[in-house]
Amino acid sequence: MTGRRSDARRNHAHILAVAEAEVAAQGAQASLERIARVAGVGSATVRRHFPTRKALLEAVFRQRVHALCERAHTLCGEHDSRAALVAWLRELLAYSLAARGLADVLSYEPLRDEDQDEAGEDSCAAALGAAGALLLRKAVEDRAVRADITIDDLLVLIVGIALATENYTDPAVHADRAFRLAVAGFGADGA
Repeated sequence: MTGRRSDARRNHAHILAVAEAEVAAQGAQASLERIARVAGVGSATVRRHFPTRKALLEAVFRQRVHALCERAHTLCGEHDSRAALVAWLRELLAYSLAARGLADVLSYEPLRDEDQDEAGEDSCAAALGAAGALLLRKAVEDRAVRADITIDDLLVLIVGIALATENYTDPAVHADRAFRLAVAGFGADGA
């Protein structure tokens, strides 16, 4: 973005602000045409800044995802590695429920190795996967979590719970129950 003209930077910021509001209201399926209309630009301008829906959603969630990644690094210093992992997953689930559309961004199929360069390492899923892997690795090393669990397993779990409960009258209550049941299953003893 450093090489962009100031009006292009303003357009980008304005489109992103409108997109954040639309995604909050409509979820991941927010209309790109409506975003363009509300932002007062053409849909080609929106697509020039955000060539795909996924790129737009990634930009909408980037700041909060960064905060969740920082939180994972902070929790790595906790004595109880299982509790730290569970706390972080609970925060990720809460944000996935609150930020309509994040679960959709995270639910894209994991990238093959040859696609990693094209997607970039700053994607929401890649950043959260790397941050969560730190917590998981410590919990596995401490024998507080089963060794056969991967961070992809845990992200699928969070995405699944978020997507399955997002349309409930009170999604947080149902998501919390599903989360507690799932967490009971990934302890070191399998209980």
